[in-house]
Amino acid sequence: MRALQISAYGDPLNVLELVEIPEPGVPGAGEVLIDVELAPLNLHDLLFIRGYFGGPPTPTVVGNEGFGRVAAVGPGVTNVKVGDHVLTPILGLTWRARMIASARGLFPLPDGDRLQLAQLGSNPPTAALILSEYADLKPGDWVVQNAGNSGVGRSLSAIAKQRGIRTISFVRRPELIDELKAAGADVVLLDEPAAVEEAVRVTGKGAVRLAVDSVGGDATATLVELLSDRGVLVSYAAATGRPMAINALYLIGKHLTVKGFFLGDFDHLSKILPAQIEAAPLVASGVLQVPVGAVYPMSKMKEAITHLLKGGKVLIDIAGSFNA
Repeated sequence: MRALQISAYGDPLNVLELVEIPEPGVPGAGEVLIDVELAPLNLHDLLFIRGYFGGPPTPTVVGNEGFGRVAAVGPGVTNVKVGDHVLTPILGLTWRARMIASARGLFPLPDGDRLQLAQLGSNPPTAALILSEYADLKPGDWVVQNAGNSGVGRSLSAIAKQRGIRTISFVRRPELIDELKAAGADVVLLDEPAAVEEAVRVTGKGAVRLAVDSVGGDATATLVELLSDRGVLVSYAAATGRPMAINALYLIGKHLTVKGFFLGDFDHLSKILPAQIEAAPLVASGVLQVPVGAVYPMSKMKEAITHLLKGGKVLIDIAGSFNA
């Protein structure tokens, strides 16, 4: 069967290979066989391939997320059945036509757009857990974030709205403002100096208990300025690659806390499934949508990676069945 594999960790454009590997066989007790259909391509995948997160010995199949259909179930499996669409386990080495996975942590997905459901694996759980794990947010509280147009950003806005939490999302392009408001963000502002004053006016006496950063550099400074006393800044990515700009006077004077988030941390693993289940109806109903820039076959990974690095959501057509 076909798979995307590396023989050594390094530049994804150089080390990724489309190869034939043995079939996985039949599922054992508590296991399922999944026909993988689609997989999101994220910057985290590229970092994994470069070896930033360790990883198994090479050669190895790679891929952190996937979406597919249950083809067979092993003895004792009752939570999913043959024919159900499911998400593959996070960090599951998913870029392969078929894979064996533990049935624990799987659930049948609702009907819906498969391009959207395929993105349910990591971005919505990241947003949901950031909203839950770092601050005691109450209905009416404010959360401020940058990269509001990202998969996590859109997920955070939708999940926060469902929980009664208000959001301010900063973006770089003005044409996104109305689109993101329609998608559930309460306030959308251009990431520029004048936006801070507007954000302060909007929040009034409301508490901004949480700020969510995925950009780094000067963009972080805006979030820190808006946090209320004893607020928390959470970083889950660094799109610019630059150190976060944090004014020490705000950090000290407002008693702020700075945290880092990685979905694959052991502390979060048992919480991913409930977060996915919470977000699944939002995705299936269309409340939570992330526009897809393109879908590429496995044979065109260089083009897919180049597209991702230029910007836009990219999916890999593992099954070769996507019809544009």
